[in-house]
Amino acid sequence: MSDPLAAAEAALRTGNTDEAISQLQAAIAEDPARPAQIYRVLVRQLYHAGRYAEGETWAARTVERFPKDAEIRNMRGVLLRRLERYDEALRELDMAIKLNPGDLSAPVNRGNVLLDMKAGAKAEAAWTKLVRQQPRNGEHQRQLGRALMMQERFEPALTRFRQAVALKKDLVEAWMDLAGLLSERHRTQEALETLDKALEANPGQPRLLQAIALVLRRAGQPKRAAAYLQGLLPEHDREPWLHYQIGLSLQDFDRPTANHHFARAVELSPDDLDYLTARIESLERTRTGDEGANIEAAYQLARDLLDRGVELTDGGHIKVLYEVMERVAAFDELKKLPDFRARGRIWAESGRHSALMKQLSAVESDADRQELLEQHLIWGRKTERHAAEQPIRRPPPRAADGRIRLGLMSSDLRQHPVGYFALPLFQDIDPRFDLYVYSYYTGQEDPTQKLMASKAKAFRWHPEIRARDAAQMIADDQLDLLIELGGTTYMNKLEVMGYRPAAKSASWLGYPHSAGLSTIDYLVVDPYVAPEKPGLILEKPLMLPNAWYPLGASAFRAEPAANPEPPAARNGYVTFGTANNPQKYSAHVVAAWARVMREHPTSRFLFIRPEGGTASFRANICAAFEAGGVAADRIDFAAVRGAHLPFYNQIDITLDCFPQTGGTTTCEALWMGALVVTLVGDSVFERLSYSTLMNLGLGDLCARTLDDYVAIAVKLAGDPARIASLRAGMRERMQASPLGQTRQWAADFYQAVATTLGV
Repeated sequence: MSDPLAAAEAALRTGNTDEAISQLQAAIAEDPARPAQIYRVLVRQLYHAGRYAEGETWAARTVERFPKDAEIRNMRGVLLRRLERYDEALRELDMAIKLNPGDLSAPVNRGNVLLDMKAGAKAEAAWTKLVRQQPRNGEHQRQLGRALMMQERFEPALTRFRQAVALKKDLVEAWMDLAGLLSERHRTQEALETLDKALEANPGQPRLLQAIALVLRRAGQPKRAAAYLQGLLPEHDREPWLHYQIGLSLQDFDRPTANHHFARAVELSPDDLDYLTARIESLERTRTGDEGANIEAAYQLARDLLDRGVELTDGGHIKVLYEVMERVAAFDELKKLPDFRARGRIWAESGRHSALMKQLSAVESDADRQELLEQHLIWGRKTERHAAEQPIRRPPPRAADGRIRLGLMSSDLRQHPVGYFALPLFQDIDPRFDLYVYSYYTGQEDPTQKLMASKAKAFRWHPEIRARDAAQMIADDQLDLLIELGGTTYMNKLEVMGYRPAAKSASWLGYPHSAGLSTIDYLVVDPYVAPEKPGLILEKPLMLPNAWYPLGASAFRAEPAANPEPPAARNGYVTFGTANNPQKYSAHVVAAWARVMREHPTSRFLFIRPEGGTASFRANICAAFEAGGVAADRIDFAAVRGAHLPFYNQIDITLDCFPQTGGTTTCEALWMGALVVTLVGDSVFERLSYSTLMNLGLGDLCARTLDDYVAIAVKLAGDPARIASLRAGMRERMQASPLGQTRQWAADFYQAVATTLGV
């Protein structure tokens, strides 16, 4: 009989772990009465190979055969920890400790499990005992600090981290824990000084160099972070982490240079998913140069990654790939990513609220709607816990002065759709109100922002402020009601609402769904946007009498002019179309559009989108229409960004997306004379176009079923006289409607707020 342990050791010396595992498994199969050492080596190698489930199975078999073997029980506990079966892991580790109380490896592993479980008090007890047994062990001190930090005992945690680095100056993790906690406590300068000391003890340590950039970015100083990192290039140019960190620091204000550094990071380390997805995301978001080519390049990289069959579990990686696939309407490849529930939970649990907006267009059932609410609540609970860890100071109640202090928080109160819709609140301020505005916009002041600032009691513009500091700033203004208008879109800080910085709070305009925070009391709605089914919003409704938003002059100007003659009258055929973002499309939406065109066989369809310059978007869209029986030569593309309004003069009827309907795009299409047919759903985001059309007296263009949606569109396409009549008078209709009566709309808004506050 051969010596299986010797054969396995020989395989390991050559780096052939799989061969070693096979040798050991074969030996045990040949003779299960092998000594415990062979079983131990097999389980250990399965662990090192990352084959945790298989390793745990073998460990369980070994425990049955050698129940008093403390080492194998300890190893099984570690494997169970890796599988996140924490209660079972604790039972095995407790048995290992009982069998061999003098060995500290099992108590250490037990302490790690308790930290994984976020059981701060129990972890503290475990690590306190270990520190008493080995007081000069820096790692034990560090882990005790982490247990204290979990319990929000920040000063004692800092003390333990300092003891850890004093005992073991090369313990990089402890230096980073110390600097990270200081940074989280807004003690930026101390964090930077700590990292300087860490680098004195560990010169050139990459993780510490990166940590300096992270602290600076967390403090809202990305330009300073970029300058620091670029200073490291002469010495570290061939290190991918440096190019990656430079890209992250530059991406918000110098996208082309960021792209260069992301590409360099991938070149140096092609298998790193963080580097690769950062490059994909940055290309997809690049608006300079040839946008279509940038999107295409991002898509090809993303498709290659999916084709490699890499398992994706990180929420950030999934979000990047999902966004790229949406941009090019790659419906088949979207199916390769985690499903609706799985990806939404991953995004919510990892704090990615902005990713949840991608979920709106994927809702297909009442169960999905309820799941979407739960995903927002998961994010909300986590955000509120974080805010509670660092509470803001509450000023004493202000003296009554007869004034209503209304706060508006958004970085989009400028030349932006949110700014255009909100502008009447500044132009016609109710004399009972004082407006306080909070913006974190990182760009330059424009005329709209300047006008708003001149009308507000206070316009607090702080591009680099952190969320907690912003919450404190707002709390110090002692508002009666704070309304957030930005959600988690770019440059906005929804997490500020988790601190409850005002007496009452509400959401409006920027995000057509409940945010998920119990600290937001109201959702501003109108009679049409408000869900008819109970339970589809988390907040109380703050009801406006007519329209959810107005059509101010800044948004809807005389130019570009709307051609009063329908395109069908000029072309001899009806043109359907859309300018909606492809993130609102799905295979179901395009199939419905194809049904409409199939039933109106002379029609064409025009996509007004920058993605029209992307070969894969055009190919995917045409393939989807062809699958619905519509030839590709009936589909047209206008690859534009920003200058899209004149192209509505080429569209007779806009077919709305569903379930996530148009908002700004619906108003723009109608203003330019392109009629809109919409499908009304149950949730707020399914009812925006419905609100607009009902306020215009065009309820007959609002369908309640998919069949009705198709029938309404086909009937309208067959009525050239009605198309012409509505198109010719649409601007006047809009101006005369509740949407266009901005002074009355503002008065109604302020009165709704006053009524809600009981004033």
